[in-house]
Amino acid sequence: MNNFLKNIFFVLITFCFSAAEDRRYTFSSIVNVPDLSFFNHVYTGLDILEQKDFDLIKDKNIGIFCNHTAVTRNNKHILDILGGYDDINIEAIFEPEYGIWGMDDSRAKLIGSKRIDPVTGAKVFNLLDRSLYPPNWIMKSLDVIVIDIQDTGARFSTFISSITKLFESASDHKIPIIVLDRPNPINGLRIEGPLPREEYQSYEAYHLLPIRHGMTIGEILLMVNEMGWVKDLKRVDLKIIPMANWDRNQYIDDTKIPWKKPAPYIKDLNTLIMYSGMDLLRGTNLNIGFGTESPYLIFGSPWLATKFFKEKLEMLNLPGVSFKEIEYRPTGSPYYDRVPKYNGMSCSGLKVSVVDRKLVKPIEIATSIMTLISQLHPREFRWESNGYIDKLFGSNQLRLFVAQRKPPDYLSPQYMHDEIEFSKFRETFLLYKN
Repeated sequence: MNNFLKNIFFVLITFCFSAAEDRRYTFSSIVNVPDLSFFNHVYTGLDILEQKDFDLIKDKNIGIFCNHTAVTRNNKHILDILGGYDDINIEAIFEPEYGIWGMDDSRAKLIGSKRIDPVTGAKVFNLLDRSLYPPNWIMKSLDVIVIDIQDTGARFSTFISSITKLFESASDHKIPIIVLDRPNPINGLRIEGPLPREEYQSYEAYHLLPIRHGMTIGEILLMVNEMGWVKDLKRVDLKIIPMANWDRNQYIDDTKIPWKKPAPYIKDLNTLIMYSGMDLLRGTNLNIGFGTESPYLIFGSPWLATKFFKEKLEMLNLPGVSFKEIEYRPTGSPYYDRVPKYNGMSCSGLKVSVVDRKLVKPIEIATSIMTLISQLHPREFRWESNGYIDKLFGSNQLRLFVAQRKPPDYLSPQYMHDEIEFSKFRETFLLYKN
C-alpha cells in the first residue's frame, strides 16, 4: 500500500472510531423508519417516504435524480406517484447513464430531443452525455433534490460519480438532498477487489471503493458527504431515508422488490454478479458477450484455443462457477449500442454459469481469465489503448503482473489488505446490521 493510502486510512479509521460512538453525523442525518419487522418483505426508501405521505417534499420545488429502477414494492414508479400530487411540484428530472427509462420502455422517447416528461411536466436533464452538471438556472429554482436509483453493487457504475457531481452543484446552490435508499443487489457482505490509487481514479473508479464494495447507495453517499469526497471538500445538507427489513446477506431477489435491470445489458441477477468482475475484460481485446443475448456470461475471440484454455482455467478450482465451451457470433444487440468486438465473426469461447453465488469471486475469475489468456496467446492478447484496464482496475498492478507472467492466483492476495482496511473503514457508515 502506497503512502497516500496509508495516510488516508489513518484519517479514516480515526474518524470511524470517533463517529461510531453515537452514530450521529456531522453533515448528514438519517430519517427514522417505523418498525415494520412484522412484514416479511423489504421496504425501500421510496416505500418509507410514501408511508410518510411524502411530507418531506410537499409544497416544494423538486429535482429528482432517477431512472426506471425507482419503483415501490408494488412496482409504481416515483414519477407516476408524485405526478398525482397537486402540492408536489417536480421542476427537473436528472437522468443518469442510459437515460430515465433505459432502452426498452415506452417512455424512452424522452431520451431524444423531447425533454419534457409528459406525466409530471418536468424538464429532463442528462448528467452524463452532454454535461456533468445541471444548468445553474434550473438549480436556482429548486428547494430540494431527491435521489432514487438502484445501484449495481460494483464500482464500475457511473451512477455514484454522477450523483457526486450533483452534490457539488447542490452545495454551491445550498440545496438539501434526500436519498431514498435501496439494497445492494449483490448483497451487503461481500467485498472484493482493490481500492483505486489516486493517479488512476476515473469516472468508473471515482471514489476509494473496492470493485465490489458491499454497500447500499445511501451508505456510499453518506460516506461521500461525511468524508468530503466532493470537489473542494464540499458538503450538502443530506437526509437519508433508509430501508426497513433489509439484511446485508440478502440479494435483490430475496427482498421481493421488483427486478429492474440497472443497465440495459444486465438482464438478470447472475449477470449482475458476474458484471462486478467480468466488466474488467472491457479493458482487453476479448469479446465479453456484447452482440449476444448473454453479456458478461460468455467471452471469447476468433483466436482463443478454447479447449486447452478451459482445462487450464478449471485447474484453478475457482469457487462457485462452471465453464462450458461455446461457439458464437457477435451480431449487435439491443442491450448494447456500440459495435461489438469481432462483430459478425465466429468466436470460440466459454460460457460462465454461477453455481453458488455465495462462493463466487467475480474479480478473481476475471483476472484469472486475463492472466491465463495472456500466457496462452501472448501475440494475440492485447490491452485496450490509453491504459483503460488501469482505470477499470484502479491501478496498473494487474497489467504489470500479467507482463511479469505471474500465476493467476498471485494477484488476489495482493489486494486483500485493501479489502480488510475498507471493511474496517466502512463500519461507521453502515446503516444496516446483521
